Amino acid sequence: MTRDLSRLLRPRSLALIGGGWAANAVRATAAMRFDGDVWPVHPTRQEVAGRPAYPSLDALPHAPDAAFVAINRDASPAMMAKLAAMGAGGAVAFASGFTEAGDSARQAALTAAAGDMPMLGPNCYGLINYLDGALLWPDQHGGKRVARGVAIVSQSSNIAINMTMAARALPIAYLVCVGNQAQTGLAELGAALAADPRVTAIGFYIEGVGDPAAFFEMVQAAGKPVVAIKSGRSAAAQTGAVSHTASLAGSNAASRTFFQRCGVPLLGSIPEFLEALKLLHIHGPLPGRSLCSVSCSGGEASITADAAVGRDVTFTPFTDADKARISDTLSDLVTVANPLDYHTFIWGDLARMTDCFSAVMETGFDLTLFIIDFPRTDRCTAIDWDPAIAAIKAAAHATGQRAAVVTSLPENLPEAVAEDFAAAGIAPLFGIDDAVAAIEAAATCAEASSPARAPLWQPAPTGDAPPARVLSEASAKSALAEAGLAVPEGAQAASPEDAATIAARLARPVALKRLGIAHKTEAGAVALGLTADEVAAAAHQMGPGPYLVEAMIEGAIAELIVGAHRDPAYGLVMTIGAGGVVAELLDDSTTCFLPVSADDARAAILSLRLAPLLTGYRGRPVADLDAAADAIAALSTYLVENHALVEELDINPLIVTATGAFVADALIRQRT
Repeated sequence: MTRDLSRLLRPRSLALIGGGWAANAVRATAAMRFDGDVWPVHPTRQEVAGRPAYPSLDALPHAPDAAFVAINRDASPAMMAKLAAMGAGGAVAFASGFTEAGDSARQAALTAAAGDMPMLGPNCYGLINYLDGALLWPDQHGGKRVARGVAIVSQSSNIAINMTMAARALPIAYLVCVGNQAQTGLAELGAALAADPRVTAIGFYIEGVGDPAAFFEMVQAAGKPVVAIKSGRSAAAQTGAVSHTASLAGSNAASRTFFQRCGVPLLGSIPEFLEALKLLHIHGPLPGRSLCSVSCSGGEASITADAAVGRDVTFTPFTDADKARISDTLSDLVTVANPLDYHTFIWGDLARMTDCFSAVMETGFDLTLFIIDFPRTDRCTAIDWDPAIAAIKAAAHATGQRAAVVTSLPENLPEAVAEDFAAAGIAPLFGIDDAVAAIEAAATCAEASSPARAPLWQPAPTGDAPPARVLSEASAKSALAEAGLAVPEGAQAASPEDAATIAARLARPVALKRLGIAHKTEAGAVALGLTADEVAAAAHQMGPGPYLVEAMIEGAIAELIVGAHRDPAYGLVMTIGAGGVVAELLDDSTTCFLPVSADDARAAILSLRLAPLLTGYRGRPVADLDAAADAIAALSTYLVENHALVEELDINPLIVTATGAFVADALIRQRT
């Protein structure tokens, strides 16, 4: 259901219900010069924060567009029901003590009371519309009225406040907190905010995405760049997991994959997040990843180049013609390279600086960075920086190219100077590392609308998972063989003597495993490279059967781990990584949403740090990557077809040789 949130987000009348917290909200509306109706509601007070108070909702002139319900949790449901019945446009449930405190029944009652009326919260500070000066907000904030800007949606009210306090010249159009998301979630708010033409970009602070499919659809339809920061990156793997895969791929890995599939850059810190939003506000999504850096210091040039290591951006070398043109504006002592250290020979010379900066920008990079720190205003004077400021503005204006001013330290860019650059269409970015992260994000946003992006994950089932049982390795391999994966020749044995007979029939070294144990190596339940004469004794030492006897896989080049686990938000997700007994130790893996094609599988394998071992590193044999990719694609098909049944699946290792890929060990935990 698509609801109209316009009255809640852009209200002309506000009902502020309650005592102290509501009084704070009344004062906040006055400070923001809100010119709509403000109606405090309190049963006994004649006035609240200098405004006449109404004793009840029934006494209001008409149904409010938006209400701030700052009363206790016990009284909140009845108040929410009254607002819904009278036709209010939406409400904020400020009170806490709901699902965040373990009381899901109380939250369900509050949600039922709101009905179809949009409701933010509970456990929520509310919203600020800086465009129109409308607030449902009970605390201080650091923002100001703007004509256009970015929208920020946050699951943390305190983080939201902190973002408004940043002196970074970021114009915020909307700040919306969602609290527990009992009714109105991230996707619905994102769609409503994107519909306002004054919003230039949207940023989400996320603890849990809620409805992944709805979020994906919102991003695709928004028509505005979207970035995110997600907490919980250090969360442990899912409890109750028995596979190596689940311990490698916790919910954070699935979330990274999800946002990548959405085309939403996932920033690593709040400063990166704010800088990305600012860059998107000023320049929009960058059409490419080619950068140029300009500074008067070799140290700054080096630090900037280092910041690009590991990032998907490039400091593209100048052509010979570009070098010649730039050299004409500089001293013969300057070596022209990208990043460019133009030294201080032209510092303070407005004409020469303008010529140099223009020559650089005319080369047509996707973004040109001017690295320049400003002196502190309490002890120094910045008058000598005026020619540099003027030259940067003049070059950007003359060439029509995108420019950013970047400081090496965030505190070295006064907000007034940053706002002046922003007004000139030049992005002021605080801190080199955060700036490069923001640039990478802005380039990624340009790719978000690709028609190739599709919701290829399986939705997670709701409710508690039914009981599950672990198949024996023999049963798991049988199922995988039917799905088209290669498994070693072998058979199951009931006794040590039967195991020896099977080994003799295979007539080559064998692997012996005691069945019924998830992690056999740790339990001493596996022996490799045995002759037929050694099998019986090894089986007796392991303990009672049954056993699995298989021919050893010869010519191993590398071992992969391939598997799937059920993420609570995204359903079954696949993990591909470096395998064997040190899979968790190496932590070299990537997570994919289903289905995974052979091409997807090959790309995933080649993204691993292990990849050189498969491609002939230092004269080693070349692995059969096609066989490995085909095996993973076949496993993907099996998982899609058995999505409702499989809880966890683990192939560790998938041994890759020069002529194939073989399932050496397998675990499947499936629902009963």
